[in-house]
Amino acid sequence: MSTLLSAPDLDAAQELLHASGCTDGLPVIVPTVDKVARMVLASGLDADIVLGDMGPAYGVATVEKVAVAAVMAGCVPDVMPVVIAAVRAVCQSAFDLTEVQCTTHCIAPLVIVNGPARTDCGGFASGFGLMGPGHRANATVGRALRLAMMNIGGARPGVSDMAIHGSPAKFTFCIAEDEDASPFPPLHTSFGYDAKDSVVTVVGVDSPHSTFFTGDADDPASAEALLDTLAAVIASPGNNNSQLGGKSAVVVVLNPDHAEVLKRAQYDRTRIQQTLAARAVTPRELLIRLNPKMLVGREAMIPAVRKPANIHVLVAGGPGLYSMVMPSWCAGPHGNIAVHEKVETSQFCELPVHDEKH
Repeated sequence: MSTLLSAPDLDAAQELLHASGCTDGLPVIVPTVDKVARMVLASGLDADIVLGDMGPAYGVATVEKVAVAAVMAGCVPDVMPVVIAAVRAVCQSAFDLTEVQCTTHCIAPLVIVNGPARTDCGGFASGFGLMGPGHRANATVGRALRLAMMNIGGARPGVSDMAIHGSPAKFTFCIAEDEDASPFPPLHTSFGYDAKDSVVTVVGVDSPHSTFFTGDADDPASAEALLDTLAAVIASPGNNNSQLGGKSAVVVVLNPDHAEVLKRAQYDRTRIQQTLAARAVTPRELLIRLNPKMLVGREAMIPAVRKPANIHVLVAGGPGLYSMVMPSWCAGPHGNIAVHEKVETSQFCELPVHDEKH
């Protein structure tokens, strides 16, 4: 069971949560007993079901404790199945949550929502400004995961979370793929799921790197120029993917216009991945000159991503000049790879809104 705190009123409760180090620094919704119980019911699961252990403190993530984080983050009950799936995903051993929480790198978990949950669970944004403010489902789900990582996993800046600078993405980082605007199959189908499945994919990444491209879908040369541009950003010699020899993942978020350029040139997701992996390389001698103490690969040209399947390509955002590239950390026992988890919506229980008197 969660520990119960008491306060004379909601204002005092808010201050107590801040003083206890239970918040991310922003105001939270006070997790009263009634609000938490309602969120648990919305999950369709028993409160004491264990979703996994969260390092570095190895706190046990029960449904009730995750519900507390969801309430504090401002989630509505509709998104609770997505929060549950995201927590289960980062608790997978392959995510290396303890190492992700404790590294000096600025890594933050990016939650990508696919399938019917995009619209059925609170309406996740996938178009204009999807990585920024103004989108309740995106903002609150990402924030709920972070609060769980702090309060269950025990990550505290400068104590157990040793990120040198941190990152704005450590507050919240959740998006949905714009499957309707994409000329490619949904991202989660590349992991073996059916397109009708609801799935969250979680990848530990840097903040987005804006990628500028002005090509024309009617120009046959545009696709090659776009791929060269994306590859150049992926292979930036100062990021971990290049410096550590490409052991990890990269996320590429194409805007619909850029996706259409590649589609018209007969590029599917697999061919895009293979081409980017082949072109996102950096001369070994340059990497040694920049960081002579780093041990990099033996090739003359060091790949930023060694496995093309680790370049996760999706379509989202508004049309225009910019796509986004998100490099990663490239460390941890499993190499900072993507994890994924099915969103179980069949157990979801819609509850009527009611007024709380305390």
